[in-house]
Amino acid sequence: MKILFWGTPAYAVPSLDALHSAGHELLAVVSQPDRRRGRGKALLPSPVKARALELGLPVFTPERIRRDGAMQTELAALGADISVVVAFGQILPAEVLAQPPFGCWNGHGSLLPRWRGAAPIQWSLLEGDPHTGVGIMAMEAGLDTGPVLLERALPIALLENAEQLAGRLAGLTAELLVEALPLIEAAGAGPEAERLARLGVRQQRDDGMTYARLLNKDDFRIDWQQSALDIHRRVMGLYPGAHTFWGEQRLKVLSTEPLVERLADQLSSDVAPLLGRWRQDDPDRPGPGTVLACAADLGLVVATAGCPLLIREAQLAGRSRAAGAALLHQLGARAGQRLEGGP
Repeated sequence: MKILFWGTPAYAVPSLDALHSAGHELLAVVSQPDRRRGRGKALLPSPVKARALELGLPVFTPERIRRDGAMQTELAALGADISVVVAFGQILPAEVLAQPPFGCWNGHGSLLPRWRGAAPIQWSLLEGDPHTGVGIMAMEAGLDTGPVLLERALPIALLENAEQLAGRLAGLTAELLVEALPLIEAAGAGPEAERLARLGVRQQRDDGMTYARLLNKDDFRIDWQQSALDIHRRVMGLYPGAHTFWGEQRLKVLSTEPLVERLADQLSSDVAPLLGRWRQDDPDRPGPGTVLACAADLGLVVATAGCPLLIREAQLAGRSRAAGAALLHQLGARAGQRLEGGP
């Protein structure tokens, strides 16, 4: 099929590669404009644009496709059979959705209608979902409301962070898109309702719908008054950005384990000696945010509103990331010190 591909972050690159390898004709790629990134604030292309240029594909980078009528016309003139969208980052207007005869299809990183919106991977981890997945959805004017052609679920591990989960979901998205396109082509062109009926898509229901809102800076700040499990989910879901403060220095927390005995079979084997050492009903238990112990080769054990939390890896502002004994040495940590957020 002749494809117009829309995507921006690294998550979408495996899908671009898979469609290229599958022998489809990629007419062009649409991605977000170059942005300034990194310490030097250099102007850099998106991962999808960079990969598209490596493949020798034309790239379009509209600032706002909804308002760019000239580019909409230019893209329509390419004569694509289908548009494939993976994490593009802008809402496509009705005029664009109506252009390709085989429709516009989106590879979405959740099991719809759970987690419609911009950050489904992060919110699935923040909310402690036991599983997530990928849906290949026919796009319509609503936000991720279209009918689903294919979907597949994946379990979420307790110690899996957003980057790791995104990698697995990105591979699954690519796999399902390659599987979906021959089905879409075989169903033929024609009026949308007839095409979708021939495909036997699943219409989404609004009950059970959740919205994965955009994250803001306050979401990334750790609140030690929460439970160990909630804090752990924040660290995993917002990896690598959740942070607290060590004195006046920002401390980015990169890897944690909630020391909850009922979760023992999901934790690393080396944390077993720490389980049950600090009882929640101890009247002398230090307040949330207090360092309970410096566990050699493991990291900081910190009090929360419930069971303690083990910080295995973290990074002080301006320093390299450190884990275990190296982290304890870098911080000069000792029991009784507090992380910002304690009472």
